[in-house]
Amino acid sequence: MERFGCFDLDTTDPAWNLAAEQYVFDELPRDRSYLMLWQNDNAVIVGKYQNTSAEINAAYIEKKQIRVVRRLSGGGAVYHDLGNLNFTIITDAAASEAVNLRLFCEPVVRTLASFGVKAEIDGRNDITVDGKKFSGNAQYRRNGRVMHHGTILFDSDLETVRKALKVSAEKIRSKGIASVRSRVTNLKQFLPPETTLADFKAALIREVSGNGGAERLYFSDVDRARIEAIREARYALREWNYGASPSCTLLKQGRIEGCGSLQIYLTTEKDRITDLHLLGDFFAAQDPTVLEKALIGVSPEREACEKALQAAAIRTEDVILGLHQKDFLDLLC
Repeated sequence: MERFGCFDLDTTDPAWNLAAEQYVFDELPRDRSYLMLWQNDNAVIVGKYQNTSAEINAAYIEKKQIRVVRRLSGGGAVYHDLGNLNFTIITDAAASEAVNLRLFCEPVVRTLASFGVKAEIDGRNDITVDGKKFSGNAQYRRNGRVMHHGTILFDSDLETVRKALKVSAEKIRSKGIASVRSRVTNLKQFLPPETTLADFKAALIREVSGNGGAERLYFSDVDRARIEAIREARYALREWNYGASPSCTLLKQGRIEGCGSLQIYLTTEKDRITDLHLLGDFFAAQDPTVLEKALIGVSPEREACEKALQAAAIRTEDVILGLHQKDFLDLLC
């Protein structure tokens, strides 16, 4: 009978939780399978092959202080809050075996059936109820081992889900893999009224581990130190979360009082501006290429752009009449 160990993580830091996944996958003994249950507080988790900037509503993310972290697996971007439960199954898989996400989604369907809720696996990696998605799933494979993880919208803020992942019309073209948006729903409304998230977690553990049950596991101080090191070396870094992105071309445009209309054609690659052109009905005191060239090679993050303009001794209003730096950076960043 297959042995299962279960970690119920006690942190809501997305960078730490993803580091913990990697640690269990890479470094814990392969004499058993592992189930991990975890929650993140206000985070967008993007797929490994996505362009982060093309997946998020950057202004909303900044305003709500939502963290953005890239995971090891492919697939689309998802929003996590404390109303969402994440589950991870780590087990052996033959190197020649095809990716089979449905196999790992079935325990969730069976768990819901035990509560009298009919759920269905839809397409390759979604689980739905009443035609609406409540779970997205992805996998990472290496050296005959598979890490399958999925989201379960139990009682999430769906308005924030929609706004955080809203891709605005300014996006033109990205070489990253784009998310497919679906109608989403929370499970809570379909479950018996007294059902808590703890009840659902307990039922899911029973279903995943089978009759053999799952041994509750805890990280030691040595484990936690190693996880923290992985977190700091990868998941806490902007270079990983944004810089690993493929190239993306965007158009950012708006009308600025006292300046006129401004269109910013922006190309980024690996979190660096590689091309920039300013157009509009504004009046220029200097050739705008002075401003454009100052930002080539700079991260499109606000603080980095501010420092680049300061280093070049450029005042935006000295280049384009009426264009105050704050307004320019509001539009650009």
